[in-house]
Amino acid sequence: KPIRIVINEMDFIKTRDDDETANLIWNDSAVQHEKIAELRNYQRINHFPGMGEICRKDCLARNMSKMIKCQPQEYSFIPKTWIFPAEYTQFQNYVKELRRKRKQKTFIVKPANGAMGHGISLIRNCEKLPAQEHFIVQEYLDKPFLMEGYKFDLRIYILVTSCDPLRIFLYNDGLVRMGTEKYHAPSEANLSQLYMHLTNYSVNKHNENFERDETVDKGSKRSISWFTEFLRTNDYDVAKFWGDVSELVVKTLIVAEPHVLHAYRMCRPGQPPGSDSVCFEVLGFDIILDRKLKPWLLEINRAPSFGTDQKIDYDVKKGVLLNALKLLNIRASDKKRNLAQQKAEAQRRLYGHGSMKKLSAASTDWEKQRHTLERRREELKERLAQVRKQISREEHEKQHLGNYRRIYPPDDKLLLEKYESLLSAAFQTFLAGRAASLQKEMNNPLKQMKEEDILDLLEQCELDDEKLMGKSSRQRGPKSLTAMPECSTTPRRQRPDYLADFTSGSSADNSCSSSDEEEEERRKSLKTSPTPSASPTLSGPIRRSISCPRSIASLSSPSELRALSTRPSPTVPMATPLVRPSSATLRSHSLSRSGSAHRVPHSNSLGTIHSNIGDPLINLRSKEQEAELVRQTVAALTAMRIRFPGKTEEEAEAVLDEILDNWKYHKPKVASYWLVKLDSTKQRKVLDIVRTNVRSVLQRIWREPDVESLHLYRLFNRVFNRLLWSHGQGLWNCFSNTGSSWETIFSKSSELVSPQELQCCRRLVQLCRDCLLVVYKFVSESRGSLTGLKSSFFPGASLYMIHNSCAYFNRLSLCAYSIKTSAV
Repeated sequence: KPIRIVINEMDFIKTRDDDETANLIWNDSAVQHEKIAELRNYQRINHFPGMGEICRKDCLARNMSKMIKCQPQEYSFIPKTWIFPAEYTQFQNYVKELRRKRKQKTFIVKPANGAMGHGISLIRNCEKLPAQEHFIVQEYLDKPFLMEGYKFDLRIYILVTSCDPLRIFLYNDGLVRMGTEKYHAPSEANLSQLYMHLTNYSVNKHNENFERDETVDKGSKRSISWFTEFLRTNDYDVAKFWGDVSELVVKTLIVAEPHVLHAYRMCRPGQPPGSDSVCFEVLGFDIILDRKLKPWLLEINRAPSFGTDQKIDYDVKKGVLLNALKLLNIRASDKKRNLAQQKAEAQRRLYGHGSMKKLSAASTDWEKQRHTLERRREELKERLAQVRKQISREEHEKQHLGNYRRIYPPDDKLLLEKYESLLSAAFQTFLAGRAASLQKEMNNPLKQMKEEDILDLLEQCELDDEKLMGKSSRQRGPKSLTAMPECSTTPRRQRPDYLADFTSGSSADNSCSSSDEEEEERRKSLKTSPTPSASPTLSGPIRRSISCPRSIASLSSPSELRALSTRPSPTVPMATPLVRPSSATLRSHSLSRSGSAHRVPHSNSLGTIHSNIGDPLINLRSKEQEAELVRQTVAALTAMRIRFPGKTEEEAEAVLDEILDNWKYHKPKVASYWLVKLDSTKQRKVLDIVRTNVRSVLQRIWREPDVESLHLYRLFNRVFNRLLWSHGQGLWNCFSNTGSSWETIFSKSSELVSPQELQCCRRLVQLCRDCLLVVYKFVSESRGSLTGLKSSFFPGASLYMIHNSCAYFNRLSLCAYSIKTSAV
């Protein structure tokens, strides 16, 4: 078997079957849950618990039927299926309806847990089917795509390396398995000719017409790489074909994911999040194509045959296994590393390192606030460790993909959003009421954040902790340039004092100067841990890694720092505050943070570092071109307006003015709606109204289909994450004169931000603020809650947020919701 050959090529040594310390365990059949529970963290086994939910024909049919009910458009790639005896009556009713319409169809009968074509038959006279036997009945696809007059199917090999999180890889080669008799549409005369209708190798190899020709374009078994070239030669859309196959595979495994993840966590309780999976699985998807080249799922094999009757079997299957083991990154040192981790964990538990002090009933409010802050800091550190481990894992995958390609998570952001929506629907369908914590975990906003965003939040926690401890906040930003103008002490026009914060927030120091001693203190703080207690997942200082865009880890010596610090830095003019036009001017001034216009901080050395590490796509444009595009973006954002459903633009402005003029009345209601009633997912959906349309504006102005590469969009993402910080407290702080301003994310980083970019961010915050007020007002007038938001963009027209049926919010039918913009 190829598995033994691959093991030797990987320099593995086969041990006794009863060896419980082996790094890799390979089973040709399903594995008991107890076996998986007993595995050590460094071991790997080639099956997941719960995967039988899609690998047994009856389980696959039952689970697909449930998904089809809630997502019929997405799950149209499996033939109609009935499970006997439970669905015998429904099947007979369907046959009667066909007879009434004078239609006749052919059905294929399969054993519920059969394999290799055993027990399969075709029928047209459905009355003969026994009602009490256990099997499945499917509609027969009678118009397949033919090759040289023969019916065929495809064996696609899929590697699942993890279910927590889900990671799926598709092998770019496979097998084309052909029938051995020319195909004719099914009739009473040929129903028993299984060599014509079935494509199973185990069936057709017994036919005398089976060809074992080793030539690539001949024989009854060929490679998918040859078939791909065949499609290309005959002018078929190969990219669409592989895209359809990939979607079929991912959607099918999404159906399995709730079952697999739930079973896996039951087997591995207490395993740290983001840990390497002890399970992996190589699956064989059997897919057939209809005459329009649409793929249909036939079945999934959790133990595909790795027998090698022909050279083509050896070439394909050896590649599947060899590339899979390289991707898994199984190393001999894993055993020693795991032992060291176990000892460290035992010592941590023994001495109580990293454990948090529990609150008592007599705890003061100060102790409760400190405990909440410490718990959030530990959560952020844990997530940071997961993100960094994921980055390391992805780097290994990129270097060792071989002939695999990753299909989940996909690189396409829109496709990923669609898959995540389907995944959420699958959890609600299969685990409703049984594993609500999994659904809550999926909706955790930290899962969407990158390393730099988490570091920003950790730094914010440090600021909050200093204020809580009564310490003066140190200046987090780089030392101000001598050429930078001093901040004015004249406050902006403000609303009355009742614009105080609804909940207690922390205030960052916004002074415009810092001494050399403070700068030295700030640099030292980057080298020390922000908390006295050790984290169970991160030990030592928290630094920005190489992968972090604002990382300084690439500097290898102090001499490099000195060299960079001697380079001149351009003078940055002071950004002018952004105000709402026309009648909204008063509101813009009144809701701004009191104090002077904000400096745009940067230093000689760190600014230069960032320019070296920045996105290469931006460097393709000149500075003048980029500045002009930013100016156009400012103009476009300034022209955007929040529009109240059913009201004119002037009426919408009047609604916003009325809320702010009566802020003392509306403030507790807005706070209750935003901070209490909406969970993190629903808060994100409100801001996604602005995010989606701003993204469209950037795509049009910058002519970039993928705006993720834009420096300005990365700034926007940081702002959005800051507004959602601490369960929406970031945005709520924008309504008050106290609390931490969102602008502190720039004052304490080395990132170079121009005045125009800061102006864009200010306008972005203003749109988010107005969007929340309009949503709140619409909900209060409708006496309900938002249900769901979906946006589309048309230049020069309105942007409508159309109601859909997802019950994310409580009972409001949102007819139309829009941001209006003029064409740029």
